[in-house]
Amino acid sequence: MVLILPGASWRDREGLDALTKVLGAGGAGGDGESRFVGGAVRDTLLGIDVADVDIATRLPPQEVIERLQDARIKAVPTGLAHGTITAVTAAGPIEVTTLRRDVSTDGRHAIIAYTDDWREDAARRDFTMNALYADPATGEIFDYFGGLDDLAARRVRFIGDPLQRIAEDHLRILRFFRFHARFGTTIDAAGLDACTARANDLMALSRERIASEVLKLLVAANAVPVVALMVERGIFRAVLPEIDAAGAARLGLLAERETDAGIAPDPIRRLAMAIAPAAAEAVGARLKLSNLDRKRLIAATAGPGEEGPRALAYRVGVPGAIDRLFIAGADVSAIKDWTPPAFPFSGGALVERGLRKGPDVAAMLRRVETQWIKEGFPDAGRVAAIADALVAAVSA
Repeated sequence: MVLILPGASWRDREGLDALTKVLGAGGAGGDGESRFVGGAVRDTLLGIDVADVDIATRLPPQEVIERLQDARIKAVPTGLAHGTITAVTAAGPIEVTTLRRDVSTDGRHAIIAYTDDWREDAARRDFTMNALYADPATGEIFDYFGGLDDLAARRVRFIGDPLQRIAEDHLRILRFFRFHARFGTTIDAAGLDACTARANDLMALSRERIASEVLKLLVAANAVPVVALMVERGIFRAVLPEIDAAGAARLGLLAERETDAGIAPDPIRRLAMAIAPAAAEAVGARLKLSNLDRKRLIAATAGPGEEGPRALAYRVGVPGAIDRLFIAGADVSAIKDWTPPAFPFSGGALVERGLRKGPDVAAMLRRVETQWIKEGFPDAGRVAAIADALVAAVSA
């Protein structure tokens, strides 16, 4: 039985048809040179929005470049060592990757060789649901390892022997749980046991790769039960021991608060909740988070403050205030849809009132601003009156 990819808005993206024709998509029995692959096919079958479109092709990378250049489509060799060319279309970039097979792997990197065999290319992918291909012209779907059945069952399953697949790329341990948190219902027992047995392999990975997967996992639809399962199975122990059973329970509380408030989950906020406050600085450094994310991670557990939600949001920004209020278990309704106003006063206005330029003006400006915040951000007229009163007091 031939299964056809359902219609979806991404298939009408400007420039996509022209690109697939240039790459030789379509042919008798789906025997064209190029096919859609991976997430776009998977997500379309699940009826969810597609972000990125990837194309697999039998064409060698240099021929891909030449065909794109001949068609006046910009070609960027973003991953030439692994056969990936980015085609820049009117609707955005699309990665085009030559079919590959693994020659050797070490758990972190792979040496590849090109192939023209679709099944060989599918065999090197991680999970069956990610190894689905679709002909751009006819929509015919090609499934070499039972991905359609696994997708219907919402089951994340390794292609081949899970232990071997993890040995090839240790990151697949975290990807297994992330994809299960996003798509899964019943977890694949063989995959779970293999990930448990090889959890220490995560120590060999770069901290940036670990951080990327963990942050994506934390905001997945079923992150809470999956994180709890990972703690139970000791998955985090080697690289993030700070996420323990108590942290998984706290994560559940935060998820409930986010849902009740109608605010989308945030990975840094969730990470802050899942670890003890004292561990934030060490975890941020170990995961090599950006300076901005490290500061936010550390600040998230600083408490709700004493001035009220809007004062806090004005001082630290709405995202930071929501972090602190949520983690403290406080109400965020006052700032959920609020934009902090700009302070409608300046040091020059104080100079006009007789203060000398310098530290005195800066100190007085802070006093005026503090009173303005305390009064709930009144208009410019009231701020001027506050300034007049404070200046008069120090001048008396």
